[in-house]
Amino acid sequence: MFQRIALALTILVLATSCANSKLKLPPETLFKQGEKLYAKKKYDAAAEKWRKAKDSTTSPLLRTAVELKLADALYHDKNFIEAAAEYENFRKLHPKNQKAPYALYMQGLSNYYQVKKIDVDQTPTKNAVTLFEMFLQQYPGSDMTQKVTVTLAECKARQAAHEMYVGRFYYRTDKFEAAIGRFEYALQEYPGTPRSDEALFFLGKAYLNTGNTNKAKESLSRLVTEYPKSEFVDNAKKILSSNS
Repeated sequence: MFQRIALALTILVLATSCANSKLKLPPETLFKQGEKLYAKKKYDAAAEKWRKAKDSTTSPLLRTAVELKLADALYHDKNFIEAAAEYENFRKLHPKNQKAPYALYMQGLSNYYQVKKIDVDQTPTKNAVTLFEMFLQQYPGSDMTQKVTVTLAECKARQAAHEMYVGRFYYRTDKFEAAIGRFEYALQEYPGTPRSDEALFFLGKAYLNTGNTNKAKESLSRLVTEYPKSEFVDNAKKILSSNS
């Protein structure tokens, strides 16, 4: 009986020891496992391996590499909030690292992709604009400059579209002063965006509804002059003609 108990305890100890040894893999091994999983697009599993490597390594070089890899895995797993935080953390810890420009760009993208609709809070888009503008100031000669410039323009177009969405809501609900504020803001802050002609048209109509005919004519005339091919031009001309 005693021998059986002793044997059982020995097996239990060995099993526990084996289990612990599996859990305590070297950080270098965890890093390589993460790379294999990442290559297979198993981003969540890769992130888990890299978190463990990050927490267990004592090597500054490995830790730096893991920090950026972890951010990339989170980004590709569409975990954009955590990815943005990890890219920011990397930049703060390694401001002079050659990958710092990349981390700044990816932090901007991580904010950009947090929002997909124009009818929701645009704070992440605003954050992305700040980050992309920071990139252009800090790294004007970067080979990523063109991509940053394009995405920055997309961010501003989204912000303008959001202002138009809110402004048109106010317009539909007869809150013309509030609508005017939104349309004016869109034109001032996001000039030349794809919906500037729409902003001018509804700005003119909103002014007309408040009785400010001069301001209405000013906005509609500007629409006709600056955007002659706009879908709103014909209606703008009709309104101008009837209020001449």
